[in-house]
Amino acid sequence: MSAGGRMVRAAAVQIAPDIARPDGTLERVCNAIMEAAAKGAQLVVFPETFVPYYPYFSFVHPPVLTGPDHLRLYEHAVVVPGPVTQAVSRAAASGRIVVVLGVNERDHGSLYNAQLVFDADGSMVLKRRKITPTYHERMIWGQGDGSGLRVVETAVGRLGALACWEHYNPLARYALMTQHEEIHASQFPGSMVGPIFGEQMEVTIRHHALESGCFVVNATGWLSEAQIEAITPDPKLQKGLRGGCHTAIVSPEGKHLVPPLTEGEGMLVADLDMALITKRKRMMDSVGHYARPELLSLQLDNRPARAVVPALDPMPVPSPIPSPRSDAHEADDAADLDHRIAVLRGSAG
Repeated sequence: MSAGGRMVRAAAVQIAPDIARPDGTLERVCNAIMEAAAKGAQLVVFPETFVPYYPYFSFVHPPVLTGPDHLRLYEHAVVVPGPVTQAVSRAAASGRIVVVLGVNERDHGSLYNAQLVFDADGSMVLKRRKITPTYHERMIWGQGDGSGLRVVETAVGRLGALACWEHYNPLARYALMTQHEEIHASQFPGSMVGPIFGEQMEVTIRHHALESGCFVVNATGWLSEAQIEAITPDPKLQKGLRGGCHTAIVSPEGKHLVPPLTEGEGMLVADLDMALITKRKRMMDSVGHYARPELLSLQLDNRPARAVVPALDPMPVPSPIPSPRSDAHEADDAADLDHRIAVLRGSAG
């Protein structure tokens, strides 16, 4: 890895979606991309499933009441490729900036928690789906597969991404570590659970930075009081839609490069000194000199999951080739078989 002397300016965005007008969320994304580019950022990361919005309704309402909200999410979900990806692609190319965007992806009759990575020329270099939706999310999204556990080459270096509690699956993180990610984009919904969620998030992303020896750029969403009240009028349930924000940029040494953003809207910008990757890995390279593959290793099925697998023509079964044996040998074998059958019958009796 020859990362020495290279600097990358990264941005992490914490803003609210436009829940009342989902198309407005895309406008907010494109505006933030251009703002980050104007600040000299070469990479910008947005929150989990930010377009059109994270399904907060599923966290505070029982499944039997979520039908209308779920159908509305279907209506405004992102088809990949489609108009939303085209708009983000144009913005990325215009700003010459790498974009990591979380979306609710619609694939015919199913929704998925998807992370999209656009390179600085506007090309989409990665679409991955969260491998296991968490708790209430399982009523909203389908499961992803191992094909998305992939690090991609971008204008800012080798980039990997995971969403929310995927970071609590150590083997998922290790799959990216083995591909030598230099920058890890992490995305959480934000505005959920309370302060404890943000505290747990900080531990998680700082640990991954240390263990992987990479930079972590983390983005969380934000809900205004008016949005919280629109999701649920119940003051008790509203408590579950506050706090839980921790937008941050962390170095391979586990240090915050700028103070994290835990409340309100904003954009963090920091310069990543890529030489710090080698500095960290000289001491501890989890997939190199510090690994013990003869003792511990990862098995990864990175094939895309498919509902239909074409049947292959059955392979012809070759006929056994008889070995040259005499009639006397065959008679001996038959006698031996008869003897063993007689013994078994006698034992059974």
